[in-house]
Amino acid sequence: MTRGAAIELGQFLKTRRAELTPRSVGLPDSGAHRRVPGLRREEVAMLAAISTDYYTRLEQGRMQVSEPVLSAIARVLRLNEDQRAYAFELAGRETGRSRRHEVQTVNPQLQRLLDDLVSIPAMVLGRQMDVLAWNPLAAALVGDFGQIPPEDRNYAKMVFSDRMKDLYADWEDTALITVAQLRMEAAHSAGSPRLTALVNELSERDPDFRRWWAARHVAARTVGTKTLNHPVAGTLVLEWDTLTASTDPDQQLVIWTAKPGTPTHDGLRTLASWTAGSHQAAPGTTS
Repeated sequence: MTRGAAIELGQFLKTRRAELTPRSVGLPDSGAHRRVPGLRREEVAMLAAISTDYYTRLEQGRMQVSEPVLSAIARVLRLNEDQRAYAFELAGRETGRSRRHEVQTVNPQLQRLLDDLVSIPAMVLGRQMDVLAWNPLAAALVGDFGQIPPEDRNYAKMVFSDRMKDLYADWEDTALITVAQLRMEAAHSAGSPRLTALVNELSERDPDFRRWWAARHVAARTVGTKTLNHPVAGTLVLEWDTLTASTDPDQQLVIWTAKPGTPTHDGLRTLASWTAGSHQAAPGTTS
């Protein structure tokens, strides 16, 4: 585990500890005023059956943690599946991921799939939520990716743009999950200058991003629902899902769908007809 990973793991555990109360973990609560919010370090250590000194050094980024101990701490802190995965990814950074700093190009199979998806908006996200490729309907739905310089073609960066704040009716929920997904990505992008630059840029530009990034919430990219106020298709309530490429787990196909017979399904068909005359899909490369 690198020094940076150890520090981040300690900060992550500290943040999660602050969100719990003695009562939530089965400890008696005297009601007395606490100097710091949440559980005390000694309480976490006691429940995890480790010494307070060990846990203190872990939070301070001065301790390599074993898998059994981290499992015990994850149980005490009530970490959910995504949070647990994030903590273990940080603790296991020593395996190294040098390939993650190489230039990414869209997987050919995913590109062919995109080309055949004419009635479903879809795009391929790579490392750090870079947009690697898209189909015409995704461009019509979210924005013309081809007009964005490749170095700025990043979904997280787009979400915090003024246009997206108008497009997403549930923008705050969308932005929160985007930050949590980007934080999850940070666990296995050790030493990435691109990720550091992206986080710094968004932190300087947007106070909401800065606050949510500091909260250290994490989430895997799985499924969900988004509501869009589209200027052409009107209100769209879309279900999104992600498919991971078996040949490159750093690439995921994101699709938006709607149940047949719903106004959203009809709206997508209208939007597909509107874009049928122009071909906007194009692969991108990022570093």
